[in-house]
Amino acid sequence: MRRLVERSHACGDMEFEGSLDPAGELARPRSATLRVVVGEDNYLASEGIARVLEHTEGIELVATRGDLQALLDVVANEAPDVVLTAIGIAPTFTDEGIRLANELRASAPEVGVVIVSRDNDPEYARALFEAGSERRAYLLTDRIRDPGELGRAVRTVARGGSAADPAVVEALLRAYRGREQSQLDALTPRELEILALIAEGRSNASIARALVLTKRAVERHINGIFMKLDLGDAENVSRRVKAALIYLADASA
Repeated sequence: MRRLVERSHACGDMEFEGSLDPAGELARPRSATLRVVVGEDNYLASEGIARVLEHTEGIELVATRGDLQALLDVVANEAPDVVLTAIGIAPTFTDEGIRLANELRASAPEVGVVIVSRDNDPEYARALFEAGSERRAYLLTDRIRDPGELGRAVRTVARGGSAADPAVVEALLRAYRGREQSQLDALTPRELEILALIAEGRSNASIARALVLTKRAVERHINGIFMKLDLGDAENVSRRVKAALIYLADASA
């Protein structure tokens, strides 16, 4: 499917992405009025979100729940278009919002999830988006500039798109680059030299000629690179591509 990226002037740098159907029209939600369930146990926060949603045209607030199981139950019973939830709700106040999003990915993939949190934690963002960004959004409460941003995020995920605050994306990139840098630190100078040539698209034979090595020696070095970059189980072509991407990501940091 072709993709459409919308940039909302009211949302600054936040990007929204939605799906196009084969006729080229933006996929529509299931009904003209979007039905939303809120997951928030804090009274003031839930009342504030409820007030915003109730004054947003085209959105109906179906229910508010403060714990994970009650939230799952109301989603099963009411079949909302979108769940807007904090990360930490009862019973443990840790990662219930992320767990909800991942469970719904399997049990109700048509339901969008908007995470609204004070925490800009790349691990939470990675967990939210790792199975796919479709119908998922991650907003930061202290960076929401106007009430309309919630409505825009709800509408975006309801039609199959995604949204993430730029600060969340930046944190993800920093975490990714830091992780890859630590992996590259494990490589020997010769392995780094060979990896740089892999990133140039060189074959094993070409690398052997450039470094005056035997082809078998190059293969041994490459196998060592794959193991140190934790690429040992992938297909060979895929491993070369992934290794090159890791090298290039570090070089551009």
